[in-house]
Amino acid sequence: MPVLLFLIDTSASMNQRTHLGTTYLDIAKGAVETFMKLRGRDPASRGDRYMLINFEDVPLGIKAGWKESHATFMTELRNLQAAGLTTIGQSLRTAFDLLNLNRLVSGIDNYGQGRNPFFLEPSIIVAITDGNKLTSSGGVQDELHLPLTTPLPGSELTKEPFRWDQRLFSLVLRIPGHATVEPEPLGGVPPDDSAITPMCEVTGGRSYSVFSQRMLNQCLESLLQKIQSGVVINFEKTGPDPPPGEDETLKPGPQSWHCCHKLIYVRPNPKTGVPIGHWPIPEGFWPDTNSPTLPPRSAHPHVRFSCLDSEPMVIDKVPFDKYELEASPLTQYILERKSPHTCWQVFVSNSAKYSDLGQPFGYLKASTALNCVNLFVMPYNYPVVLPLLDDLIRVHKFKPTIKWRQSFENYLKTMPLYYIGSLRKALRIMGAPNLLADNMEYGLSYSVVSYLKKLSQQTKIEYERLIASVAKKVVAEGGIKVRDRGGDISLAQRRDFTQLLASITGETAALPLELNSKEFSGFQLAPLNKSLKPQGFRNAYDIPRMHLLDQLSRMRRNLLSTTCLLRGQDTDQLHSVPIAQMGNYQDFLKALPQPLRDADPEQPKRLHTFGNPFKLDKKGMMIDEADEFVTGPQNKGKRPGSDSNMHGVWGGGPKRRRCMSPLLRPGRAYSPPVSPAASPFRPPIAGETLTHTSSVPFVVRNRMEADGDTEEENGLPREVELSEGSEDGGETVGVVEEQCPARYPSPAELKKVMNSESLEVNTELRALITKEIRKPGRLTVFYFTVFCSVSVTVFYSLLFRFKKRVLIEQLENFLEEIHNRANNMNHLDGF
Repeated sequence: MPVLLFLIDTSASMNQRTHLGTTYLDIAKGAVETFMKLRGRDPASRGDRYMLINFEDVPLGIKAGWKESHATFMTELRNLQAAGLTTIGQSLRTAFDLLNLNRLVSGIDNYGQGRNPFFLEPSIIVAITDGNKLTSSGGVQDELHLPLTTPLPGSELTKEPFRWDQRLFSLVLRIPGHATVEPEPLGGVPPDDSAITPMCEVTGGRSYSVFSQRMLNQCLESLLQKIQSGVVINFEKTGPDPPPGEDETLKPGPQSWHCCHKLIYVRPNPKTGVPIGHWPIPEGFWPDTNSPTLPPRSAHPHVRFSCLDSEPMVIDKVPFDKYELEASPLTQYILERKSPHTCWQVFVSNSAKYSDLGQPFGYLKASTALNCVNLFVMPYNYPVVLPLLDDLIRVHKFKPTIKWRQSFENYLKTMPLYYIGSLRKALRIMGAPNLLADNMEYGLSYSVVSYLKKLSQQTKIEYERLIASVAKKVVAEGGIKVRDRGGDISLAQRRDFTQLLASITGETAALPLELNSKEFSGFQLAPLNKSLKPQGFRNAYDIPRMHLLDQLSRMRRNLLSTTCLLRGQDTDQLHSVPIAQMGNYQDFLKALPQPLRDADPEQPKRLHTFGNPFKLDKKGMMIDEADEFVTGPQNKGKRPGSDSNMHGVWGGGPKRRRCMSPLLRPGRAYSPPVSPAASPFRPPIAGETLTHTSSVPFVVRNRMEADGDTEEENGLPREVELSEGSEDGGETVGVVEEQCPARYPSPAELKKVMNSESLEVNTELRALITKEIRKPGRLTVFYFTVFCSVSVTVFYSLLFRFKKRVLIEQLENFLEEIHNRANNMNHLDGF
């Protein structure tokens, strides 16, 4: 997973404009976006991680680190401002520390146990700067210096601040402010002569001197080719030069191929995508189990190669590692020799116990096709151990003799102890896992192991601390220093001021107490924090003078407003939201209070019927236009046929819906008090119908509106809801024809019949009035004619609520008249 870290120069000199009309900082931002677009075309870019650092101090200078997303990276890139100093040394140290933050936790460096090229985290640092003088708070610097002090634990284990899989490339912008007529130089982009160039070369990278937009695009294409999985190694020649070839002339003095600082490519496994290897590159010291500390290592291992031709050795079933060298003068010289069947052995100085040069651990060899040079990494001192392993396989058939075991034991004494793990793994692959004892030590003392574990824990704590500080980005701003007056005489102590005050008021000023001038020497006034949003409802000083009247109006409106707002949010904040945040519903939902959990979620939910024992489950009900409900399916497209038990006034009207109120269902005992009619009562006979003009006593139950009010009015509870009756607009409404017994009923039965018939009449009256009110116009005389034509003996909570103002006054007058008529009539209590 490559790490691409962009170091952007945000010094004030980046504000200079080019002949293109843009500033250097704008060009740097565009270069980063273009690089990311070009990189996105490669399928291997899916695992890339992008980081962003500018020239500010830590942690404010880290804009995007290990935890920030791609969206955060792009936002911080666009918000960069050029207003600072050219502190590139400190910023580079910050970049390297950020990359090295978790290496001790993962154990990728493997201190004291050899360098494994397949343990790597390839990182590319792209610095974009203008190449001007290096300015800091201490003055102007001519050379680039990285600070030696760092909060990163374990930094003393490596001499340099970088590692062998981290390379620095710099784009130095030299685009002039006016267009030039001179043609651009052909060929590649030349390196720059700024102070950052030596640092790039040390890490294995290079610098680019950019003079035009075309050259910038060319540099970005070149950087894309530099994103390779590999590590940088220093190759140095040891011993005499090889004999010259037939067409080669011997040149005196050091040559460019004698010392190369190049990359070796570590190819990942095509199946897993992770590099796989077996053998490490030796350390530059002989391991001692009694040593309490580890000597610091250089970032890049120094590998020496001998120009003496040797025979390449490869044995079946013995694993080896093969790495390709980056193109360099060394690879060019080896390929020009055209000897693919010979090799040059490689060494690491001081890796052996009794030899300064050490024993060979591999060799350099040109490929058979002479198109590249490969580094073969073998077991340590492979010319000795490979023949022994070959005899074990072919001669002894994995049954070693005593003589073979003695030779193998002698070899183990000359091998560094940290090769034990790799050798045991290779023997297991070969099929001889029992040649090495399990209790063999790995060459590190107990104190060194404990120290490495301690560093790992400290690094993890520092990693979490830095990640948290990057997310907060809290930086204490410096205050305004109060200047000390020194030993000046106070104004109140001056003679002319005392005389002037005495001439005006007739009093003399009291001498102030002696003040210690050093007591408030470091006193500072806090500056105005522009990042904090003014809180006009909390602090009156945050309100500008010209906005006082408007603020008072808003405060008055918020105080008298009945809108339910979120906690800590006023009306202005609720409706003054940036466009970019209008669709951010996730943060809005997070700010809402969490709902309470159920008391006992396992119990079935009980229907809430407090205050209304007749409340129904309305899931199976359908709501009509009059906000009244009926259960079951509604046949709106069909006219019901005739029924033997129900018909209209003339026998041809539509079928009326039955009232589904629980108090009106058959079998429910409900008897409201009624009064005797003004005219003698005659029970209905078969075939006789009742109309709204009859003198049958009736009771009209008011329908509650949508607010669900169940309070008492006129002393009686409102609990019963009546369904809408016939929907036609006729003046007469049919009622249910009741069958009468052959004999005269008893008083109790007669009372039930009267009550049921009264309720039916009131239901039809309610439906008729509701339908007529919804018709356009204001012809309201008809409604009251219907009311007046009925001889009412009892008014039982007669109340209709309508929204038309025309009906309100007339209904109130009419209801008052009904009350007066009802109070003057006798009741049926003594019937």
